[in-house]
Amino acid sequence: MRLLRLVRPYRLYLVAGVILMVGVGFFEAFAALLIGPIFDRVLSPDAPDSTVALFTLPILRHTIYLDQLLPEWIHNVWTVVAVFVIGVTLGKALCEYLAAYAINFVGFSAVMDLRNQLYERIIHQSMAFFRSHSTGQLMSTILNDIEKIQLAVSFVLADLLKQGFTLIGLLFVIFVLDWRLALISCALIPLVIIPSSRLGRMIRHSTRSSQANLAELSQLLQETISGNRIVKAFRMERWELGRFRHAARRLLHINLRYVRAQAATSPLMEVLGAFTIVFLLLYARDRILHQQLTTGMFVAFIYALFKTYEPVKRLSGINNSFQQAIGASAKVFELLELRDDVPEKLGAVALAPFSRSIVFENLSFSYGGSGASEVLKNIDLEVKAGEVVAIVGPSGAGKSTLVNLIPRFYDPTQGRILIDGVDVRDATLDSLRGQLSMVTQETILFNDTIRNNISYGRPLVSEEEIDHAARTAMAYDFIREMPAGYDTVIADRGERLSGGQRQRLAIARALLKNAPVLILDEATSELDSESERLVQIALANLMVGRTVIVIAHRLSTVRKADKIVVLEGGTICEAGTHEELLRRGGLYQRLYELQVQQVEIG
Repeated sequence: MRLLRLVRPYRLYLVAGVILMVGVGFFEAFAALLIGPIFDRVLSPDAPDSTVALFTLPILRHTIYLDQLLPEWIHNVWTVVAVFVIGVTLGKALCEYLAAYAINFVGFSAVMDLRNQLYERIIHQSMAFFRSHSTGQLMSTILNDIEKIQLAVSFVLADLLKQGFTLIGLLFVIFVLDWRLALISCALIPLVIIPSSRLGRMIRHSTRSSQANLAELSQLLQETISGNRIVKAFRMERWELGRFRHAARRLLHINLRYVRAQAATSPLMEVLGAFTIVFLLLYARDRILHQQLTTGMFVAFIYALFKTYEPVKRLSGINNSFQQAIGASAKVFELLELRDDVPEKLGAVALAPFSRSIVFENLSFSYGGSGASEVLKNIDLEVKAGEVVAIVGPSGAGKSTLVNLIPRFYDPTQGRILIDGVDVRDATLDSLRGQLSMVTQETILFNDTIRNNISYGRPLVSEEEIDHAARTAMAYDFIREMPAGYDTVIADRGERLSGGQRQRLAIARALLKNAPVLILDEATSELDSESERLVQIALANLMVGRTVIVIAHRLSTVRKADKIVVLEGGTICEAGTHEELLRRGGLYQRLYELQVQQVEIG
């Protein structure tokens, strides 16, 4: 039913496809009716050529004479049959082609919309969602699970309509030709339907397990490919290969369960057909001897009956495909129904350009929500416009978590954050995040050109603006030396660049955004001295005229900050200037002296 709602925008194509498939069923049935005249009128040596009495329909007690319906020049039985055979074949082929296109258009379009909805739902989730869902599993759901659904609502849906209407048409034919034989034949159909429905349930469960194992394989691929340096450095290729093979073997066993269920359908139909044909031959022989049934009518009946069993057999396979789709769709719809952890408030206001302050008011936060262990506790802090505020402290103190609350990557479990007096939860996400630029320790670049990475977020900027941002970020020199300059593709996550070069591109990206509030999260912690010197110059250029919140591991880099806030155990234990904190002799002084000693020893 959920998939049918996706089909609604394309209902005209669907209606057209259904009507055309009705035509396919009609022509298929008419083709079966032509078998009788071919044997009784065309191939029989005793039949006159000029009598065009083609169809005798016992159930209607009426013989259809075509002499009065056709032009006078068509009086030959063979000519009439030839015209009908060609006409029926062409009509069926045209209807089948157009119907298949229309229905597949509906199916592919609906699944495209479903994939887009799923991606939109995922990409708007909070950071908490991505902490609890692995990348490989999400990729598997978007690609593999929806692929199963796509198969069901495109190719399989077209086949369902074709076989369904063909079955209806052929059932009409066999009942018209001999209703007694038809009833006997149809009585055996439940013997196929009941086992097939049970096989379908087995297939649905197997598909759910199969898709879960595909997600596991995707996760293994994502981890080992992105972390290939660590795999090689620790000589874990064989270990990872073993994990992959183990997961692949589990997937094999699950898929073989599906194959066993799927393969049982066709032999079941074959056995049923053999028993049916043997019985019908004995029954029909007696009726033909008593001239109650012509040879042509019996051949037509057998042909129609065989053609009837084909749709029944295909419908069993179609049911199996739909069961696969239902099994695969469980995870898709589970993700679509997820509640947004960071929803935009109904009637949210657009923030005016930042001008006064950012205030953390009695703020607490835990990753597990209320009741879980708190990462931040009772934070009260004000960052005034134009200030440079440094946040320092030991690892795990909550520094990155604190700054991640400003753009609403998460929402606090208690308290609030005010920007110019407006609670960030009352502001539109677009206007809030438009006020902020971030440069983090983990530089995220995309497998795209240098130009597009710098202009990420502002794709319509001019070449002069990109060039100015690169020069200010101290990136122009190395960009000029690249093979294609700004058009050089830098590979996944910027693997073709050094750490310092990647960081300077990230700074250029932040410069181009030109937001009034800048967040620097340990932006120089992993750089060598030369790279750090260039990045520090670029950061100094970036900080001009902005309100800056900087997280720093190296305390020497924040000595000139207007305010230094020291976090320990999720709370603010000290705050002041560099000189004030040294005079107090608290945690900041101990951390600073420890780093000075490490530098001297080094």
